[in-house]
Amino acid sequence: MQESILLHHYPVSPFAEKIRRILGFKNLAWSSVQIPMIMPKPDLVALTGGHRRTPVMQIGADIYCDTALISDILEHLAPTPTLYPDHEKGLTRILAQWADTILFPVAMAYNFQPKGAEHVFSKMGAEAAKAFGADRSAMRGGAPRMSPPEATITYKSYLRRLSSILDNQPFLCGDQPSLADFSAFHPIWFTINNVPHLSHILDATPEILKWYKRISAFDSSTKLEVTSSEALKISANAKPKALVDEIFEDVHGIGLGSQVIIHAESFGVEPTQGKLLAATKTRFTIEQTDPRAGTVNVHFPRNGFMLKQA
Repeated sequence: MQESILLHHYPVSPFAEKIRRILGFKNLAWSSVQIPMIMPKPDLVALTGGHRRTPVMQIGADIYCDTALISDILEHLAPTPTLYPDHEKGLTRILAQWADTILFPVAMAYNFQPKGAEHVFSKMGAEAAKAFGADRSAMRGGAPRMSPPEATITYKSYLRRLSSILDNQPFLCGDQPSLADFSAFHPIWFTINNVPHLSHILDATPEILKWYKRISAFDSSTKLEVTSSEALKISANAKPKALVDEIFEDVHGIGLGSQVIIHAESFGVEPTQGKLLAATKTRFTIEQTDPRAGTVNVHFPRNGFMLKQA
């Protein structure tokens, strides 16, 4: 199990669905570790040192945060089929970032309009729904969500733009799937699967519905469930992989070995503190120790995260 892919997630997480579909696309075996939808998440935080966003990927004593980095790691583990077609690598990454940071919050503001929220929370109960709302408000730093009318008109506009890309090609960057497709897929997946009575917004863009079926064909299921306690034992009994050829890109004036704090730029800004082991052009790596998780290396993408001296 120390070399196995463990995905810490919950079923209705859109960003987790992005990674589940990528795992299916790459035909990689993985194990599911179910985590709570809201804080507290004591077992997850024992591994990450503070980061709480879903999903988190674990391989032994190496912990990978944020789907942008997780996607890169999966590409390294299974280069074929690629998430980054040679002829469109830059476009793939730009579209993927747009989908994750621009399309996603608009789609979720549409999905969680009162009728959508009522449907999603219908089985949770009033107290659970209230706790979820407070948790997500805290993750947004108290910033208001876009109003339903504005979200509706903006979501429609973005769907039309995606549809126009798909008019003459099966996927967003050409003839084969890329990271851009999986990044644009997950907010639309939430609309179709979790608020189906609001999915009529897609009726005007049939090309998106055809594309959606193509991405849905990649099996996202797993047969192995691992408890969060078992995941902690796996990390405690493993050692982080050696960092190889990590070129230090110092723009902060903070040396390797320093105690640092890393947190997301926005949405879920809980800090993670540890010893800085690497700061490359694409990622940060820190070492942190927990009584249950042992010593782990926690990895973050450079884009979207902030580093400062502890």
